[in-house]
Amino acid sequence: MSNDAFDNIQTAPDPMEAPALKWGILGAGGIARKLADAVTQYTRSEVVAVASASSLASAQAFADEKGIAHAYGSYAELLANPEIEVVYVATTHNNHHEPAILAINAGKHVLVEKAFTQNEAQAHLILDAARAKGVFVMEAMWAPHLPHMYAIRDLIARGAIGELVSVQADHGQALTHVERMVRPELAGGALLDLGVYPLSFAHHMLGSPQKVTARGRLRESGVDGQVSMIFEYPSAQAILTTTMEAQTANTAHIAGTEGVIRLDGMFYSPTTFTVQRLDGATFTFDGRVDNGFQFEVAEVARQIAAGNVESPLHDWERSLEIMRLMDEVRAQIGLVYPNER
Repeated sequence: MSNDAFDNIQTAPDPMEAPALKWGILGAGGIARKLADAVTQYTRSEVVAVASASSLASAQAFADEKGIAHAYGSYAELLANPEIEVVYVATTHNNHHEPAILAINAGKHVLVEKAFTQNEAQAHLILDAARAKGVFVMEAMWAPHLPHMYAIRDLIARGAIGELVSVQADHGQALTHVERMVRPELAGGALLDLGVYPLSFAHHMLGSPQKVTARGRLRESGVDGQVSMIFEYPSAQAILTTTMEAQTANTAHIAGTEGVIRLDGMFYSPTTFTVQRLDGATFTFDGRVDNGFQFEVAEVARQIAAGNVESPLHDWERSLEIMRLMDEVRAQIGLVYPNER
């Protein structure tokens, strides 16, 4: 394969070309702020309302900061606003499903922050409700929608590195000072917040494994501080690690029979990667952009406009399979949340 084979690599559609939607946000934390910025600064859509079930003052402060018209002290009030077309659920991991189902039953389309739910059973509750109402639902796993991931999928489809043999990815951040991360009743810990990224990356590259082997260490509070995973496939393996106790390189690589793709840190966010083929051909892609959430926001708008209830880039079955894998990992490391006992 010559360097000419790297011409016209596919990249993500321009978010500014996606249809405009009116958004409501459930939850007023940091991740909600990043999505609000993505919507208002990098797409033609608009955030018209935010709600905090714990504090109207928090919602009002969020609204004032971001120039949002409406602030509510309950989710029901926001969902009663007929102007809102799609809702972003940005609550803690233990309670994604209940707000999502409330929004679905109100006839709203929904984007649910990753991890999609606390466990597979909760994921089925959301998707059953969405199926009954005929609304769009997607897990807010932003990585598959980013420019560098479009390019990687295109290169793999072209056979740029041959048949896939190995995927490695790690995600570690020093987050033990963050309260929600150390509280088991909020489904804190490394796996759901951080480990979902390398796990999802492996699933996007290789699908569901035949066998999962996991080792982890639980902290004194009962959450997982660190987890290592091996996923086995008929002709490939994925080696995945996550920790909330240290900042790691946050890189990834995909090795094939004819070359390797090396993703720079943070591999799951807008970043760069390099292809190194065994024949000496190389290619570097720069996918760095500001924010990055605008690409998943645009995907939501495109799919809703097309009348679809799920995205082919991260569909319902993929979210279910990822939750199933995380349930298996948790079972192997002995991680049970209080509301599951």
